[in-house]
Amino acid sequence: MGSPKAPVSQATQHPHNVQPWGNYLFAQGKDTRNAGLGRLRALDDEFLMQVLALLPAETLGRLACVNRAFYCFSNHEDLWRALTLEAPELEGKWRFKNTWQQTYLKASLPIHNFHRKHPLRVQGFYSDLLYQPWHCTTVPLHSSWLKRDTIDRRTGLSVEDFKQQYELPNKPVILQNTIDDWPALLNWNSKYLKKVFKGNTILAGDYPMGFDNFLAYSQRSRDEMPLYLFDKHFASKAPQLAADYKVPKYFDEDLFSVLGEAGRPDFRWLIMGPPRSGSTFHKDPNATSAWNAVVTGSKKWIMYPPSALPPGVHASDDGADVACPVSLIEWFLNFYKESQKGPVQPLEGICRAGEVLFVPRGWWHMALNLEESIAVTQNYVSSANLQHVVDFLKGGRAELVSGCPFEQRGRLHDAFLSALQQQRPQVHCLSSCAELLLSP
Repeated sequence: MGSPKAPVSQATQHPHNVQPWGNYLFAQGKDTRNAGLGRLRALDDEFLMQVLALLPAETLGRLACVNRAFYCFSNHEDLWRALTLEAPELEGKWRFKNTWQQTYLKASLPIHNFHRKHPLRVQGFYSDLLYQPWHCTTVPLHSSWLKRDTIDRRTGLSVEDFKQQYELPNKPVILQNTIDDWPALLNWNSKYLKKVFKGNTILAGDYPMGFDNFLAYSQRSRDEMPLYLFDKHFASKAPQLAADYKVPKYFDEDLFSVLGEAGRPDFRWLIMGPPRSGSTFHKDPNATSAWNAVVTGSKKWIMYPPSALPPGVHASDDGADVACPVSLIEWFLNFYKESQKGPVQPLEGICRAGEVLFVPRGWWHMALNLEESIAVTQNYVSSANLQHVVDFLKGGRAELVSGCPFEQRGRLHDAFLSALQQQRPQVHCLSSCAELLLSP
């Protein structure tokens, strides 16, 4: 099966005719930005946008009428996205229209019958900050980004072979034909999910919304980094979804289960998003490994071993803070070529519907949806990575532990070992012996 074709935008120019700053060097006309900002021209665009983000919608609207420069800044979609999503009075009340500005206005002024107007096209306005998000949204995905396929693909692998060849060596693999019996492969689509989530909200980008609203957003949005449905409570909201899949045989051993669902860290998520949505580079929490099963659509994965920091990613020594480019497409534009020339080249591949990716503990990874995609993922602890998880939890750094209330994080190590000793004494014994052997 060939790689899916990325959607190609029909847009050729920014809707307000904003151009990248480099074009100013070849421009013959005036600089609309500096002329319009007056004394504020001394502020760089990033700082100016931080100031504008503090303003209410009415003030932004008035500011857009001052001149062409303020028109471009005040109509920037990121400002209106934040106003819509972060306004408590609009939670659950908005429905996405064609833009975030239209969405906010319609939700705030429901009786106002406004007509969509063509945006004003401004001459001589140059700004990388305003241009880059639009460019990342509309640039076609380059074929070179998709063709490398260096993650092992295996069919018919026994559980023991998986453990010896991939889990113990801590090596990624795409497993094929292992979830062919899942009802989810037949059932899960937008219509089905809309039905099972009826009356409930889902979480997309950490914002609660109705599933039908998320669909409307997914189909119309032009965000640089689209909201991504990532819901850890999907099984309680829609129990039918939990019945539609089962854990693949390779991952049956999940030692965190001794804590019970209420006591263990968050471990499973339903994932859904439009093309170009996904997750930027990160390591999975608490030194766990994970599996990610694509039910519909396809995902491009890029993975680096634990010791190799991906280009463009900056992490603190303890891993508590990770900074990476704003969007996935920005990383591909700025760093993908560099990734092919570095001392450690990443493993890459496209995981398609019906395939499962094993994500080993500690590996840096990012995933880009190449089309509308639905997946389910679970983090787990097995005998193969148990000692790494125990060592991580034993560190006593509550701020590094995730997936449970903060007050429980410092106690998670002792609670886990205590539950292991009671319910899985043989496994607990192995862990205790390993700790003794590794201790100075």
